[in-house]
Amino acid sequence: MKKQRETYTSPLDALVAVSKQLSLFESRRGMDSETFFDHYRKGSIGDDAESVEWANAYQHYVALHQQLENQLRVAA
Repeated sequence: MKKQRETYTSPLDALVAVSKQLSLFESRRGMDSETFFDHYRKGSIGDDAESVEWANAYQHYVALHQQLENQLRVAA
């Protein structure tokens, strides 16, 4: 399966896109991303392709959220 790389004009646009992606995973698996990632890190969820993709998306979300939070703090 070939992955496409998306380019966003701002961290906010990227955050919105990743949030939508996380929402799809959450709906399919019936679990919020934070809980999933906690179980994934502890090894109680396998490393199938979807789980790896979800974990990567969640880590990206956390990094983008932190980046935006820092930018808002500096601007305030």
